[in-house]
Amino acid sequence: MKHKFSINRLVRLGITATAFVGLSGMALAQQQYDSRPYPTPDYSGKGSPAQGGTSKSKSATAPAGHNLSAADKAFMKEAAKGGMMEVAMGRVAEQHATDSEVKNFGARMVKDHGKANEELKTLAREQNVQLPAEKEPGKWKSDKDYMGQMVKDHENDLAAFEKEAKEGSDPNVKNFASKTSEVVRKHLDMAKKIDSKLK
Repeated sequence: MKHKFSINRLVRLGITATAFVGLSGMALAQQQYDSRPYPTPDYSGKGSPAQGGTSKSKSATAPAGHNLSAADKAFMKEAAKGGMMEVAMGRVAEQHATDSEVKNFGARMVKDHGKANEELKTLAREQNVQLPAEKEPGKWKSDKDYMGQMVKDHENDLAAFEKEAKEGSDPNVKNFASKTSEVVRKHLDMAKKIDSKLK
């Protein structure tokens, strides 16, 4: 009886030892599996080659001017027309005005609007917008007549530029309008002061 009991005890000990070794092996295998150098999955979509390729192909194949509304295009054309006229009239005032302040104002128009015109031309090329050609400047009778016209023109220009800056659909055109409106506002203040001194 004692012999039988000791045999059963040995069998149980053997089974327990085998089970323990098996569990230890499984735990070691699991630990080795977990330590494999697999990258953490990225669920943001930023690292996806498929998504990256899709967005890149969209930007590469998007037609120029696709963001422009009819109002954006009309603004660009009117801004170009007005800007070129300001430069042309500014040249005449710079050369033929009798008042020194009017001459200086004309020179300022040539410089500031010339710069804005170049920026607008670059933007128009990027957006595939055809701008109007430059025309001959209008004529005026006196320095007072020229400055009065500059006040009216810049009032109209400021309203148009501020409207585009707020309501435009294309961010680049809106940025141009916003930046240039600050220059136009300064011109308007200058024109009013000079005009008020002339008789």
